[in-house]
Amino acid sequence: MSLVIQGVNVFLTDCGSGSPILFLHGAPDSAEMWTGVIEHLKDQHRCFAPDLPGFGRSPAPADFTCSLENMARFLNEFIEEAAIPTPLNLVVADFGATYGLSWAVTYPQKVGRLAIVGGSNFSSRYRWHGTARLLRIPLLGEVVMATVTLSLQEKMMRQNAPLVSPEYVRESYALSLAKPETRRMMLKLYRSVNPKDFVGREDRLHNLTAHAPTLVLWGDKDPFIAPEYAEQFGSAHVEHFPQNGHWLAIESPRIVAQRLATFFA
Repeated sequence: MSLVIQGVNVFLTDCGSGSPILFLHGAPDSAEMWTGVIEHLKDQHRCFAPDLPGFGRSPAPADFTCSLENMARFLNEFIEEAAIPTPLNLVVADFGATYGLSWAVTYPQKVGRLAIVGGSNFSSRYRWHGTARLLRIPLLGEVVMATVTLSLQEKMMRQNAPLVSPEYVRESYALSLAKPETRRMMLKLYRSVNPKDFVGREDRLHNLTAHAPTLVLWGDKDPFIAPEYAEQFGSAHVEHFPQNGHWLAIESPRIVAQRLATFFA
């Protein structure tokens, strides 16, 4: 199904029954990154997983705004339009965490339980990794993005997430990397999100996690966001996975689902 939010035709995976969980993917992923996790949870939970603007099957207008304020506003409008009951359980990763945590600190009364699965740069102390620094430079970023091919994505994930199969990479990323608007949205996200924008929001996040149960699952081989950032959220429940990388939910979906099932029980 799909919903129109801020001019974006948002594709939504909605399956299962029971208490609701909202899953937000990273970039250049889509809701498909949660498929293996949802498969193990849908008998006990109703699972909502949208393709965020510009990714998967959700196109994005050229003027879509990627400020933290609009991410929070967009997600709130989506939750209301999808009629997802609040307070809700939220699972986020990568740029999905940027969306989700921006929303959570803006609407803390709507948060039930929060799970951060894999890397999130929601910190004023964060410094962009090397590739991101290049992508943030006008013109040069466009040149670098143009060099990202499916074979390069496969090679990068083989190095940084060896538990992800080549077949998954080819099947899941072929569509995204073939769409110019996905590449444009990647550049827009990297250029719109600045660590200094998290000042103040970090304190609000700690206030939230002091009251809302929060789980952090982190792949320590993440080359983009160091393991010590897992401790920044104020969560009393942090688990590190030494053999996993940035794409924890894709690398080890059964283990992630087991942890989430216990957490949301």
